[in-house]
Amino acid sequence: MIYFDFAATTPLDAEAAEVFVQASTEFFGNSSSLHDIGGQSQDLLENCREELAILLGVNKKGLYFTSGGSEGNFLAIEALLSAPKKAGRHIIAGMAEHSSIHGVLNRLDGYSITYLPLNASGLIDLEVLERSITPETVLVTVQHVNSEMGTIQPVEDISRICKEHDIHFHSDFVQSFGKIDLKKIAPLVSSFSFSGHKIYGPKGIGGVYINPAIAWKAFFPGGSHERGFRPGTVNVPAIASMTAAAQKLNDQLVQSQERFLELRAILVDSLNPIKEYVHVHQAETGSQLPSIVGLRISGIEGQWMMLECNRYGFAISTGSACQIGMQSPAKVTQALGLSSHEAKEFIRISFGKTTKREDVVKLGETIVDIVKKFKL
Repeated sequence: MIYFDFAATTPLDAEAAEVFVQASTEFFGNSSSLHDIGGQSQDLLENCREELAILLGVNKKGLYFTSGGSEGNFLAIEALLSAPKKAGRHIIAGMAEHSSIHGVLNRLDGYSITYLPLNASGLIDLEVLERSITPETVLVTVQHVNSEMGTIQPVEDISRICKEHDIHFHSDFVQSFGKIDLKKIAPLVSSFSFSGHKIYGPKGIGGVYINPAIAWKAFFPGGSHERGFRPGTVNVPAIASMTAAAQKLNDQLVQSQERFLELRAILVDSLNPIKEYVHVHQAETGSQLPSIVGLRISGIEGQWMMLECNRYGFAISTGSACQIGMQSPAKVTQALGLSSHEAKEFIRISFGKTTKREDVVKLGETIVDIVKKFKL
């Protein structure tokens, strides 16, 4: 089986795995314990916090570790709403946000929520965003990189608009963490979330940054870990492993982007024999993460195409793994304004550090063969 679903999750990096085992066996103490063994674990935890803060270009006092991106999104939004910059009960969110964002917004009582669609290039229209702001708007939440088609939202511009109107800005960085240099972007938002398993770290670990100037109130009162941000013993081994994986990817950012651009071009070229049926949803190069390819093949349901590819030994997807179990179309298709028929045609192909050129060619040829047999 050749894997083309790296946007869903990644295998644990061998070096990160070694760090996990070492931390689990040598730094096993509870980081909140006051004895020396707990102190050693605490030292490792704080070292990881500092290293990640350096990678992200933020104040380490604003970094908190969570069980992953979904929990991070939930706690970040709750924290921002506990300390709004002004009175109000209106929130603006991207229509294509991750299901964890929709989940927390759906449970809020007393708030009105405006969902922003995407333009044809998969980007938020800044003029529509500005027109949607009211005196009651207290929060904007827009993901940095869309998990289903890889478009990169203009965080700098959104941040500027939010600051002009005294609005908190949360951004889901799960798909951009470890793939884009975030040093210039991360300090611009009120909060962001990230996850370990998207960057060859362990599952069940991630984090949140909240600007230290924000006096948030804990969603879970009485918690003693992570300065009260969340309850539960801190998973120091997973944090150390995630940090090692992040550092390793950060050292390869430029080379990785160049390679993914090449692989993307190879895939698109390999689909030329059926190009009249193929619709690649993407933005211009500067606003597109090259490792995620979201596309439709006219007349063929994405789920059927995914199962056929699986039968031929290729793992692709029909969108976010957090959405698939619901058997509903990828949220990005709704945000793009596609019909229900078109939405069902959507598939996602995503590359990783082990993806080979010849495997991309094989995948493209296989998709062409599947389509030709189907259309005959």
